Amino acid sequence: MTSHGPVPHLPQHFTGPTVLVTLVGTDRAGVSTRLFGVLDAFPLEVIDVEQLVVRGQLILSVLVTEPATRDDTDGRDTEGLDDAVTALGPELGLAVSIERGTGDNRPRRVGRAQVVVLGAPLLPRAMAALTEQIRTDGGNIDRIVRMARYPVTAIRMEVSGADPDVLQATLARVAYEHGVDVAVQENGIRRHAQRLVVMDVDSTLIQGEVIEMLAAHAGCEAEVAEVTERAMRGELDFAQSLHARVAKLEGVPVSALDDVYASLAYTPGARTMIRTLKRLGYRFALVSGGFTPIIARIAEELDIDYYRANDLEIADGHLTGRVLGTVVDRAGKAEALREFADAAAIPIKNTVAIGDGANDLDMLAAAGLGIAFNAKPTVRDQARTSVNVPYLDTIIYLMGITREEVEEADASDLS
Repeated sequence: MTSHGPVPHLPQHFTGPTVLVTLVGTDRAGVSTRLFGVLDAFPLEVIDVEQLVVRGQLILSVLVTEPATRDDTDGRDTEGLDDAVTALGPELGLAVSIERGTGDNRPRRVGRAQVVVLGAPLLPRAMAALTEQIRTDGGNIDRIVRMARYPVTAIRMEVSGADPDVLQATLARVAYEHGVDVAVQENGIRRHAQRLVVMDVDSTLIQGEVIEMLAAHAGCEAEVAEVTERAMRGELDFAQSLHARVAKLEGVPVSALDDVYASLAYTPGARTMIRTLKRLGYRFALVSGGFTPIIARIAEELDIDYYRANDLEIADGHLTGRVLGTVVDRAGKAEALREFADAAAIPIKNTVAIGDGANDLDMLAAAGLGIAFNAKPTVRDQARTSVNVPYLDTIIYLMGITREEVEEADASDLS
């Protein structure tokens, strides 16, 4: 134990003399313990600590108050601190720097956002363009960390000083020009709250379109696929196009629904995303322009909390070619999101919506975080956030979860 006595607790915003000690070099066990042990010999208080290790290279910075001299005169015991800290260099094989100043770290400016960049690959020119745009928008990057290395590279930047809405618009343009994806979320306590994730199904949760798979049983797959494509681009009214497509399914045996379900392929990363977020208490919902007999079975298989889809009329073991009730269209999807949020007692700001078609746009706009996933151009251009890599689990990086955390949780389940 040292004998220098207690240090008065600092006010919330310290304005006195400070010392920044930084150690750089090859990482080794016990560096921080050794540094704090040296600092403890002086009457000072720790204000801030930052540590980063990249491929075994350490950067450790500690900001402390300038220690007063033993006799409490106006002088400062600078030489003793400098000598003690500098001596750590040869001992630990690290470069040591000491910088003096006044006050705490520069306050982070108003307007805080989390910017996540996804790239496969992520090239330096893309990062240069994005960081320059952040600067142009008045932002400062306070911290950068890697979220994942595969199947995509995901980098998170914490930005202050720029309007998150402005960043969302400008960075989306830059990201598109450089072939990467970017998502901007306003930082705040809500980011850590429980969320509701509402997903489209066809071409989002699963690969392909169920109605086209059913149309194959009626021998009109190509014709139905063309109408589906136009509806997803927003060229046709969704409800009208659905009635027209379902009409072509008249006479298809109901057993075709079982065949289609058995042939479904989930989007890569779908199970990982759901499993990971379920561990954290997230709720999930499916809202689909597809059909309840399929969607209900998917929901049961994946432990989905809520779902809504269209009901097909069936008579004598065959599809009649008609849809029962109100069609789940563009407006219906947004309404379903709100109803699911109410049922889960989760604020709309804490909802996440994921979709790819024009009929998903209202839902994406209503959610706190709307994500266009491998979407049609008209949808990608209107959505606030776009992901264009074929892995659904990249969504978790946008929520602050790293690849390493996912793998550790999965490994724990197996042990």
